[in-house]
Order: sequence, then structure tokens, then C-alpha cells
Amino acid sequence: MQESLQVYEDKMSKTLKALENDFMTIRAGRANPHVLDRIKVDYYGTPTPIQQVGNITIPEARMIVIQPWEKSLLKAIEKAILTSDLGINPTNDGNVIRLVFPELTEERRKDLVKDVKKKGESAKIAIRNIRRDANDSFKKQLKAEEISEDELSDAEDKIQKLTDRMVAQIEKATDEKSKDLLTV
Repeated sequence: MQESLQVYEDKMSKTLKALENDFMTIRAGRANPHVLDRIKVDYYGTPTPIQQVGNITIPEARMIVIQPWEKSLLKAIEKAILTSDLGINPTNDGNVIRLVFPELTEERRKDLVKDVKKKGESAKIAIRNIRRDANDSFKKQLKAEEISEDELSDAEDKIQKLTDRMVAQIEKATDEKSKDLLTV
């Protein structure tokens, strides 16, 4: 019983971790190298993360500098950034690529907050689906007479407490990211 609860707790933790990673890729008006996490560069025919083809530095609060290990990659990196959903035009000086993050407008901030809340809601739904799967699994165990009524009740209580804790963490993460986005 305890090991099956652990499986569901692990699934819920992975959902929370995925949400937090998602939040890291949403830019809040200042440079964050995680916005580049999903961008892949065509490196000799292989889609490769930008972090693996160059050095990424943040010389100023709103600037990211990408220095590729091979100068021949400058065009490929520039193209990958332009075709991404980042919404920033890279400047290529022949040695490095600079990404300057403009101040976010109030409207854009509100759109990003809506997006954050939508992602938070999706994560909560995923957590509830995991809870439902767990309860279904426990009921099957009861039918197969692997557990008693009391054990079923206990397991459902534990999975509900776990669900409540995870949903609270998701709400906290969503609120923190929303505040971060709305802070000028």
C-alpha cells in the first residue's frame, strides 16, 4: 500500500516540477537564460540545445549574450531564436549574439499572468487526474480483496491530503510567478 502511494506522490511531484520548469521559461522583463531552454539549433543536422553550442552570459539585467564555440553557428543560432516564440530579435556582431529584453508593457504582463494561471490550472487538473487514478487503483485492490475497507478509506484519505498539499504548492508557485510578472 505504502509503495503504491509513493508512486502517485512521485507522479504529482513530477507534475509540480514540470510546472516550475515551465514557469522558468516565461520571461519577466529581465534576462533569464532559461528562456532559451526550449530553443534548439541545427548543429550539423542535429537539433541541439543552445546551451550545448555556446557560452551564455548575462552582462546586464536585461541582456543575454550567446558566444558560440564555433563562429559558423552564429547564423544557425540567430535563425533558431528568430523562429522561436521568444519574440526578441537577436543582434549578431560577427562574434556574439545579443538578446536585449525590452521592458514588458502592462498589457503583455497581464497576458503572461493569464498564461501562468492557465498553466497552473492545467497542473491542478493533472494532479486531480492522478488522484482519480490512485482511487481507482485502490478500489480495484479492494475488489480483488487485496486490501480491506479500512485500508481503502485510509488510502483515499492519504491521497486526498497529498492532492491538497500539491494543489496548494501549485497555487503558491502560480501566485509567486504572477507577482513576479506584475512587478515593474
